[in-house]
Amino acid sequence: MSCHLPRRHALALAGLCLPGLLRARTVAPSSLAASPVAPAEPALWLRTAAQAGAPAKYAEAGQRRPGLCAELLQAVERSDPGLRFSGQEQFLPLRRVERMLGQQEIDVFFCLIRSAERQRQWDYLPVPLYRVRHRVVLRLEDRHEILGWPELRALSRRKPVLVAQGSVLAQTLAQAQVSYSQAPRGDAEALRMLLLGRADAVYAQDMALAPLLEQPEFAGRLRLAEVVLQEDEQWVAVARGLPPAPRQRLLRALQTLEREGGLRALAERYRPRFAGKP
Repeated sequence: MSCHLPRRHALALAGLCLPGLLRARTVAPSSLAASPVAPAEPALWLRTAAQAGAPAKYAEAGQRRPGLCAELLQAVERSDPGLRFSGQEQFLPLRRVERMLGQQEIDVFFCLIRSAERQRQWDYLPVPLYRVRHRVVLRLEDRHEILGWPELRALSRRKPVLVAQGSVLAQTLAQAQVSYSQAPRGDAEALRMLLLGRADAVYAQDMALAPLLEQPEFAGRLRLAEVVLQEDEQWVAVARGLPPAPRQRLLRALQTLEREGGLRALAERYRPRFAGKP
């Protein structure tokens, strides 16, 4: 059995591919000398990228753990030894990742929340990876109590709530009629702006906040509001132009991991042990 891809998905020769990214291709199994087990199907390369400024998802070199989404990629490769991803070493802002996915410059991206706007630009594979909870961060000395959306709306009238650029969480704030600013390029920058008094609250995902709040510059200076305002699931996004055969192969690997408990086990390893609603 072989996987045939359109010409735009064939891997360019060395020096002709997009900088730092490899195009999807099929190659003979014998070319993957590093694979411990000969794959039943020809090897398939899919282009991807890593999200910058999101250490819980993709941690750069020197971090204690590689990040949940990076580990999910590795788990898929182990599940299907012939399935390979290129471009993981490229750490890009989320907005650029989304643009490349929409323009089919990458084939797949692990860990995106679904939204109506995003679903107009690319597709999602029907296997949820893990759940995230929306949390609010305040300065330690701030006496405001956020019990739900009314309190956050009232607080945002003084200074807009900070949310990272490109985050779909901004749409949640808009729907809840909370004033917000997407000035920070990432969650870490948002927390620094909070400490400087540029805002009174940061809105972010619990898994994104967990490693950041442990860092020396934030530890003991910020606190989480106890309330969980919303929950979402993270999914695998695929470019509209990716043909059915590689989609199905990737889907089968994800379904195997889901069935065998691999997705759940990885998510639990990264699950923050924050106080608040479960």
